[in-house]
Amino acid sequence: MILRRLVARLGLIACLLLALVPAAMAAAPAPAAAAPQAAPAPVSADELQRLVDTLQNDQQRSQLVAQLQALIAAQRGIEAQQPPAAPAGWLDTLSANVDAISAEILAAAAVVLDAPSLINWLEGQASDSHARARWLAIGLRLGIILGAAIIGEWLVRLLLRRPRARLAARSSDARLAQLVLMLALFVVEALPVIAFAIVAYTVLPLVQPRSWATSAQVADVVIQASLTARLILAAANVALLSAPATALYPLGEETRNYLYIWVRRFTNWSVYGLALAGVTWWLGIPGAIYALLLRGTMLVLGILSVIFVLQNRVAVAEMLRGKHDGGHGWRLLRHRLADTWHVLAILYIAGTFGSYVLRIDAGFGYVFRATILSLVVILAAGIIVRAVRRLSERGFAVGEDLKRRFPTLEHRANRYLPMLTVAASVIVYFFAALALLQAWGIDTFSWFGTDTGRRISGAAVSIATVLLVALLIWEIFGSAIERYLNGVGVDGSRVARSARTRTLLPLLRTTVLIILLTTVGLIVLSELGVNIAPLLAGAGIAGIAVGFGSQALVKDVITGLFILLEDTLAVGEMIDVGNNHAGIVEAISVRTIRLRDLSGTLHTVPFSDVSTVRNLTRDYSYFVADVGVLYREDPDRVIAVLRDVGDSLRRDPDWAPSIVEPLEIFGVERFSDTAVVIRARLKTVPMRQFAIGREFNRRMKKAFDANGIEMPAGNQTRYLDPPKAS
Repeated sequence: MILRRLVARLGLIACLLLALVPAAMAAAPAPAAAAPQAAPAPVSADELQRLVDTLQNDQQRSQLVAQLQALIAAQRGIEAQQPPAAPAGWLDTLSANVDAISAEILAAAAVVLDAPSLINWLEGQASDSHARARWLAIGLRLGIILGAAIIGEWLVRLLLRRPRARLAARSSDARLAQLVLMLALFVVEALPVIAFAIVAYTVLPLVQPRSWATSAQVADVVIQASLTARLILAAANVALLSAPATALYPLGEETRNYLYIWVRRFTNWSVYGLALAGVTWWLGIPGAIYALLLRGTMLVLGILSVIFVLQNRVAVAEMLRGKHDGGHGWRLLRHRLADTWHVLAILYIAGTFGSYVLRIDAGFGYVFRATILSLVVILAAGIIVRAVRRLSERGFAVGEDLKRRFPTLEHRANRYLPMLTVAASVIVYFFAALALLQAWGIDTFSWFGTDTGRRISGAAVSIATVLLVALLIWEIFGSAIERYLNGVGVDGSRVARSARTRTLLPLLRTTVLIILLTTVGLIVLSELGVNIAPLLAGAGIAGIAVGFGSQALVKDVITGLFILLEDTLAVGEMIDVGNNHAGIVEAISVRTIRLRDLSGTLHTVPFSDVSTVRNLTRDYSYFVADVGVLYREDPDRVIAVLRDVGDSLRRDPDWAPSIVEPLEIFGVERFSDTAVVIRARLKTVPMRQFAIGREFNRRMKKAFDANGIEMPAGNQTRYLDPPKAS
């Protein structure tokens, strides 16, 4: 909103000035030469006849051509022998420009000093009867032409009064309707002005004899100036003060009237001032006075522009500061620009109008062309950056099939969007800055043709290419690993991967990341001009030193590598590596294993300390039960009860998925001092043997109690059997 208001205030005036001043200057006639040049000597008819005879004679024409070719060859030889001129340095160019500007300042001062000659010219015109009659005739004809044109304009305006009132009273909330209303209202406002010009050009040949060419030129300048100025003011009136314009963009009534006043000032001074200079030229006023009027008009326009900038210095500075959003650097830049924008604007105005006032060679055209190119470059850069940001805001959406095949693809792509947006914006602004410098005469693009430019640009392109290739390799590799680990079958179900695969692939991904970072880092350093040979040599020596001094570390890495390759253990399995280190594998690094035991204690065990690995949960598990009963119990009866307990456990839907095979009875395992030990085994899925064992023990105890089977205990109560009846 702030930027729109700023453009509404300053852009309108700038566009009008850039459109008015060059057009008016182009319409103004060029000043007379300071001193007439001597006319060349006339050529006689006999000489022309001899030239014609020579061209008509084949032999003489051939001799003439041969002589001309010999002269051309001789001239080229002379030019080839002359040493080439050394290119002028920037100090010489600056000195020449300063001298030229100084000469133009002196010429402008001389014109001001010659201004009193206007009084002498006016006195001469007033004392000459023929001049007075000429002025009277010109004034009379101009009065007739302009009077008829004003009457025609008044009639057309009278006819369009009601349509104009109706259009001015209408409004709409739709932007397209508002633009259409503004266009229709401008047409109604412009028709009377166009009628003024049509009537004037119609009456002009009727009251203007052919011998009075001066009056016709003067009338043409006056009509064109009136038409141009009044059309501009009509457009400004519709764009700023009409009802559709009020609804189209949010500007206060005071601001609209303020802008309209300044548009009128700039229009009147630029159009009528330059028209006055043109009239004086056709009326034969001395060239010094004509030049003084032209430069005076441009000087007044420059002063008005400076006043306009100073009046709006505070308001524009507040708009440039805006709200406290963005980073610290952006806020600091905006504050600095808000504090100094008026100085930059005044310098620009001084350069624009001063180049014309001082008659610097193609100065105004150069500034005008550079300004137009700058506006185009800035507008194009803003549009491109805004389009890139809008595309980034929409994100990177993938199809359902890709999302199913690559679950993290969308998240990974969106992760790089802010980085790509910033990179694209930086590239666009960089080339926009180069284009701006090129537009203002600083040949920035030729710098890329120098040795330094080619070297730096080549290094930048190489580094960007290496980074993009490395990023592409990393993303493809990571996506392939994730796709494999999270793969789905034909039926849509997830494919189960082995524990070794789920353990080794993340380690492989980390290894690839380290290799890519090292390679990219070395290539970037090499492109930046850093000699990486000492780095590689130092890395080799450091590797040898580490190999000799860290044998335990090397042993850890090598042992761990072979353990992983042999698929001895994996994350999520329960293992026992001895030395009271047993538990579930939580993580595996390059040199250590992290185990979590049943009490929650975390054990970090180096691979070099692992001599034996007992994997308790690989593929399947067993619950082994050694059941002890008293010697007086029947073993066959106990085995039958145990089978019933195993069958009941398998029939339970809560436990059946965890049991692989029926209960296996090995029989009487051994005899202890107090019990007969019967061994049984139940095959389960990995990690479920403990829960199955606890449930089996619970059911076995209840079954033994129900069947009167007694297990031995340290303190038992003995009951004597009652005496048998005789």
